Amino acid sequence: MSEPVRVLVLDTVMDRGGAETMTMNYLRRMDRSKVQYDFLVNRDYKAAYEDEIAELGGKVYRMCPLYPQYFDKYKRQFRGFLKVHPEYRIIHSNLEERSYFALRIAKEMGVPVRIAHAHNRPVGFDLKSVVREYFRFRLPPYATHYFACGQEAGDWLFGVKNRSKVIQERNAVDTALYRYDPTVAEEVRAEFQTPEDCFVLGHVGRFFPQKNHMQLVDIFAAVHKMRPNSRLWLVGGGELDDSLKNQVKSKVHELGLDESVVFTGVRTDVNRLMQGMDLFILPSLFEGFPMTMIEAQSAGLPCMISDKVPPQCDVTGNVQIMTLDSTPEEWAKHILDQSDKYAAKSDRADGAKSVTKAGYDIVKNAEWLQDFYVNALAQAEARERR
Repeated sequence: MSEPVRVLVLDTVMDRGGAETMTMNYLRRMDRSKVQYDFLVNRDYKAAYEDEIAELGGKVYRMCPLYPQYFDKYKRQFRGFLKVHPEYRIIHSNLEERSYFALRIAKEMGVPVRIAHAHNRPVGFDLKSVVREYFRFRLPPYATHYFACGQEAGDWLFGVKNRSKVIQERNAVDTALYRYDPTVAEEVRAEFQTPEDCFVLGHVGRFFPQKNHMQLVDIFAAVHKMRPNSRLWLVGGGELDDSLKNQVKSKVHELGLDESVVFTGVRTDVNRLMQGMDLFILPSLFEGFPMTMIEAQSAGLPCMISDKVPPQCDVTGNVQIMTLDSTPEEWAKHILDQSDKYAAKSDRADGAKSVTKAGYDIVKNAEWLQDFYVNALAQAEARERR
């Protein structure tokens, strides 16, 4: 039996973020006798998914961070890594514009399949964005394939002129895990001491500025005034120092909402927690194509998103959009109206069916991706032999 094609995935850290969770969804479902993921990360601590990666046959390697002060060191280390590991003929980079460094070196050293993957669409302008712009414009010549979670993310990383070359890799999930089950919903609510008739507004996301937790708390405060029997579940962790998470907790305390806001921390059972929610909210400042939206819709949840989240993430017709400059009271009114209308007419168990029908179930998507790797490598090696 031949050895599987080993794909080297470049990522910052394999914690429970959206892109990392998507990668794990694919790893779990691919035929690992044909394709196996290994990972090269830029953090020196053992992250959440690393034990499972090992259980699934993958390896995790470490290098220095990809901060400007380490750019030269990273290039030296990466070049040395490829010299020691010539077995990697496919590199799949999730490092956005920073993929430039690794893929340029990989091209120089003859790695034939070099994938750059766009997962986000940054907004705003500061010193960091200047650096990002510089490298994103220089990235395309060094990638053989352009992947993106959605059109807006692809346009940002590769440019509109390259739109026709971009392959849309769907942020697919195991819809069966998210299919609504009232028994699970009851269990989850009991765990968080949440009465059956309590309205639960849910959010899943790391405590990073992008996710806009401060405005989210203001929105919930307005919801709570209109419907006192309500809770906000905040699912996710933050950076190692939890500085933003602590700021959010302070704001919750100042607003007198300590008893109504639940900080669940990092959870391995997001699919269960979504069963206990009544509406999912994502007021982000920017997004690529958030996988949490596919998860929430699979769980049969109505969703409310900001106008900075790509509308293409609505794959069921149960997503409403609010502008970020709308008042918290306007957000609250639409949230409660949407939830009440949805509860009166919809069967939440249909959510998983709708997401599968839209093409976002992991089973077929994982089969497509493993075949892509195998075929892309075969084609590249055929060109090398000419």
